[in-house]
Amino acid sequence: MKSYSQLLKDNNTLGKSYKQQSPDTLSAFMQLHKAAMAPGELDLKTKEMIALGIAIAARCDGCIAAHVFAALKAGATQAELVEVIDVAVLMGGGPSLTYGIQALGAIEEFAAESQ
Repeated sequence: MKSYSQLLKDNNTLGKSYKQQSPDTLSAFMQLHKAAMAPGELDLKTKEMIALGIAIAARCDGCIAAHVFAALKAGATQAELVEVIDVAVLMGGGPSLTYGIQALGAIEEFAAESQ
């Protein structure tokens, strides 16, 4: 089974390299991320759970790692995240089921690391 913790670390390392090679693009994306995730009518936890559902439906392992980690950090429970997986499966069908199961592995991995 893949390690989502290692995937997150690898993506962060690669992101630093990308920042050196394309600072304007990464900076613009990070500003968009900051604006989109800022608390407003929805809190950060809710926004991270939405992002996780989209990550599952879009079949993005790196996104799953980042948003599971961030959702747990923002206070999401495993039960809440399983419901996010349920909705992603509803919207994305069989492929989302496969990535939803992978997301559950990420949830369990990050939850175990935080204990």
